[in-house]
Amino acid sequence: MKAVRIHGYGDRATLRCENAPEPALRPQDALVRVHAAGVNPADCQFRRGDYRDVAPLRFPAILGWDVAGTVERLGAEAVGFQPGDPVYALCDMSRDGAYAERVAVQCSHLAPAPRKLPLAQCAAVPLASLTAWQALFDLGQLQCGQSVLVTAAAGGVGQFAVQLARGAGARVVAVASAASHPALRALGASDCVDYTRSAWQEGLRDIDLVIDGAGGETREHAWQTLRRGGLLVAIAMPPADAAQAAARGCRAATARVMPDGERLRRIAALIDDGRLRVSIDSVFPLEEVAAAHARSESRHARGKILLTLVAP
Repeated sequence: MKAVRIHGYGDRATLRCENAPEPALRPQDALVRVHAAGVNPADCQFRRGDYRDVAPLRFPAILGWDVAGTVERLGAEAVGFQPGDPVYALCDMSRDGAYAERVAVQCSHLAPAPRKLPLAQCAAVPLASLTAWQALFDLGQLQCGQSVLVTAAAGGVGQFAVQLARGAGARVVAVASAASHPALRALGASDCVDYTRSAWQEGLRDIDLVIDGAGGETREHAWQTLRRGGLLVAIAMPPADAAQAAARGCRAATARVMPDGERLRRIAALIDDGRLRVSIDSVFPLEEVAAAHARSESRHARGKILLTLVAP
């Protein structure tokens, strides 16, 4: 099959579009014919070797763990799906990913693809929506009436966080460049703040929950907006600093997203009901994967980046 592989850590030049063996199928797997793969910051971080100490890759490695496609074949013990079913998933990051014509996915990680989206666009959903859900509800324990500040709000995770928080009855403050503010208000943000403005955090106080997808200086400013006892959940590297949080009278947590087919079923229902919108920043053919990574590393994407293998 055709796949993009890396044979070692490095820059975008390490990405090679080449022939690769079809993935081995485990008993509870489905072999998925890939229509599209999502491109996430984590893909670039794995490629560079940022996680080599905690999650080393086995080379040659296929990146990309957001997938949408159709079931082609099932393992001997696989249940819940049939060949031809349109599906989407966050794949297991310890296995080869979806920058390929086919990928093996454990059936418990799969969900029927949202019906109201073109199948290729469904690859924009899994990692970002699952990360936002975990940050808001599993770690953040968000309640109706609370306030949430979302940094990097125009990015893939940020846009889902804005919508999910608003749907839960929270007041949402979105931190993004001014050009993104109209779209974020349309997604449900109550207030928008331009992070390029000096001391943007001034005037923002008593926030219950910060979802930080930016890190760096933006995170430093975001700490100042939290109420005493409030929580900052980091979804960008590095992990949130518990000691720094304690010194400020706050709490810290770091999102570590995992595949979850059942939760993706709930997210698909929200999409099909019109309560969750998906924004696509850009679409590249598989052969232009280096350009897709460049777009991701620019940190200016508004919405999700996709690699397509089947014409939408």
